[in-house]
Amino acid sequence: MSRIGNNPINIPSKVEVSLLDGSVVVKGPKGSLDLMIPDCLNLEQNDSVLRVLTKDQSKKTKALSGTIRALLANNVKGVSDGFFYELEVIGVGYRAQTKGKILNLALGFSHPVDFPIPEGIEITTPSQTEIIVKGIDKQLVGQVAANIRAFRKPEPYKGKGIRYKNEQIVKKEAKKA
Repeated sequence: MSRIGNNPINIPSKVEVSLLDGSVVVKGPKGSLDLMIPDCLNLEQNDSVLRVLTKDQSKKTKALSGTIRALLANNVKGVSDGFFYELEVIGVGYRAQTKGKILNLALGFSHPVDFPIPEGIEITTPSQTEIIVKGIDKQLVGQVAANIRAFRKPEPYKGKGIRYKNEQIVKKEAKKA
């Protein structure tokens, strides 16, 4: 079995895990998530510990055990604490604001960019240059943050664009005549 797949998942007291045939439902204070479990894996729950067990020792099964264990751990953390990404908007005249279920971005284009906020995601803009993406599904939160960043990636000369907070941009030297 993989090293990650062997690790137990500790379930906090406020999180409830239900093992149904072929799937796992994780419920917590922030919501609920479900995950399909492949036939080659079993789950074992003792008190507040969840373990992923393999039915055979094939290479694919060992790899899947680590992946499923990581996804389950992310689901448990998501429904109890949640995930978030902080983005910075850098550039003269660049700004962001939320209007209902739409994130409005002014990024130096001839038109403003309207990004519809997906279901299960909460986007806040504490200031015009900050965007915070929150949610319980780690994959969805990361994908939404990447989609917002893709509207105007940081350019290497002045560093203008949308970047993750604390992201280091390697700047290039300007052309010489």
